[in-house]
Amino acid sequence: MPEERLQKILSAAGIASRRKAEQMILEGRIAVNGAVVTELGSKADPERDHIKVDGKLLREPKARVYFALNKPDNVVTTVDDPQQRTTVIDLLRGVRERVYPVGRLDYHSEGLLLLTNDGEFANAIAAARSHVPKTYMVKVNGALTPDQEQDFRNGVPLSGRRTAPAGLRLIRRGENPWYEVRLIEGRNQQIRTMFKHFGLLVEKLRRIRIGSLELGSLEPGQFRPLTPAEISKLLAIAKGQARTEAPRRSQAARR
Repeated sequence: MPEERLQKILSAAGIASRRKAEQMILEGRIAVNGAVVTELGSKADPERDHIKVDGKLLREPKARVYFALNKPDNVVTTVDDPQQRTTVIDLLRGVRERVYPVGRLDYHSEGLLLLTNDGEFANAIAAARSHVPKTYMVKVNGALTPDQEQDFRNGVPLSGRRTAPAGLRLIRRGENPWYEVRLIEGRNQQIRTMFKHFGLLVEKLRRIRIGSLELGSLEPGQFRPLTPAEISKLLAIAKGQARTEAPRRSQAARR
């Protein structure tokens, strides 16, 4: 078997997402044939080389598993937490496989979250190039003006770079209105920061859809396995969006 990048091997083995695997490498937690590896470009042959993670020999997962979870408030989207707060993994009672979250939701954000031990699936859904749309219900402490709504849709400056065009729809009017927001990117605290740009604070945020997958009737803290059809649809969306984005980047480069 040809050599592959370590982060890809770790991801495929269900250890962590590629981004998290890169962090683990930089932290010196990965050893190949007895030597600690800290360079991201390092490669190995998973069939020939002895790869250890935190001192334990790497093994492929026996089965690929995929879950949808309704993340409650006050839960961290990590495998473990140094502050001993409740993690999304703590909610997966009865799940024996080692899984990790696909992407993230902030501590006070709620709603649909995917977890898996399939690194290729996680990378396809979470990768920026995939542009898998995610839809949220957002309660705000005030209403946007019509002009602000259009500016929100067009994108706002965030950390020196404008956000991608977003979907925005007023769902419920009032002093604390509800908006439906649709994003194709997932920068840190993006929705909260976008509303803050207009002087508004998010009071409640719930993700209700990832691609074709709906949160549905899952109660906070509940989870369920994805069906094969749901997995296939999500992958088809991710791959389709990535294929669409590639020609756009090529055209932009030629300009």
